[in-house]
Amino acid sequence: CIRDRKRGAYDARGEPVEPGVPASLPPMPDHLPKNRLGLARWLTSRENPLLARVTVNRFWQSLFGQGLVATPEDFGSQGQLPSHPELLDWLADSFIDSGWNVKQLMKTMVMSSTYRQDSACAEDLRVQDPENVLLARGPRYRLPAEMLRDNALMVGGLLVNRVGGPPVKPYQPDGLWKEKSGKVYKRDEGEGSHRRSLYTYWKRTSPPPAMMILDAAKRDVCQVKRQVTATPLQALVLLNDPQYVEASRALAERVLLEFPDGDVGARLANMFRRLTSRDPDRNESGVLQQLLEEQRDYFQQHPESATSFLAIGDHQPDTRLDAVELAAWSIVAEALLNFDETVTLR
Repeated sequence: CIRDRKRGAYDARGEPVEPGVPASLPPMPDHLPKNRLGLARWLTSRENPLLARVTVNRFWQSLFGQGLVATPEDFGSQGQLPSHPELLDWLADSFIDSGWNVKQLMKTMVMSSTYRQDSACAEDLRVQDPENVLLARGPRYRLPAEMLRDNALMVGGLLVNRVGGPPVKPYQPDGLWKEKSGKVYKRDEGEGSHRRSLYTYWKRTSPPPAMMILDAAKRDVCQVKRQVTATPLQALVLLNDPQYVEASRALAERVLLEFPDGDVGARLANMFRRLTSRDPDRNESGVLQQLLEEQRDYFQQHPESATSFLAIGDHQPDTRLDAVELAAWSIVAEALLNFDETVTLR
């Protein structure tokens, strides 16, 4: 017999208690065992749509920046009501009918006309609905830390697509942490530093600094909605962190090898399109060409700087390419990786 503990005191036994579910929720059927398996089946049953609604809301938040319920951490009486209750119910029902098919759910959302709307809107609508609760325009928010890193690796051709395996230790500042046993953080070179952020080794008392600067969750407590900030440190990370410097070099190398004829306009357009999904306008092309010329002049006068710059990271530069030219284009790629349209979903 299990007894309640009054006020949590181990020696203050109260009334006997039996396994069950809260009385405010649908009861657990008699045929289900009163254990964790029965609880799991009760949670996922159609008679208890709470799990599907919460899950759907979290996926909606990941795509739109804000859930249909703006308080994803609280679906109770203290939380906010859903902005579109019928839509939330329909998505939850469809999710259950599909056999909890996450890919089908995400496809439904991203192919909807709501998601494919332009994020730009008239000023009067922005004033009336600043949080886009009415879904009158497309989503607009900065990408999470993990997506920023994975995107940089992907456009540079460095991202390792292998699924599964043990955690890895990518680039971190030297002396990040040291255990009493003398064990220190030792980076995994090569493939280990190019795997998806999902596989990054995470020490709760000393999380990856670059991730934290870009608003990743600390993981010492559950955080279902991140607080997005905008600080100069974030730009410094995207410009100077070895992970992003290496990705910029790899992207510049891909573009130079793809356009060996030296067409600056074609190279700039290709690099810009890879990162923003559109072509640059005349003003943007002019600014980027000016940056390229300035960096060429600098590295021509300081060839040792080009050599040391290209040595950052594990990816070895292609020996067929001129070091000065590759370094100058890498700086352009760095600037574009830090561009607002690159780091922001619109």
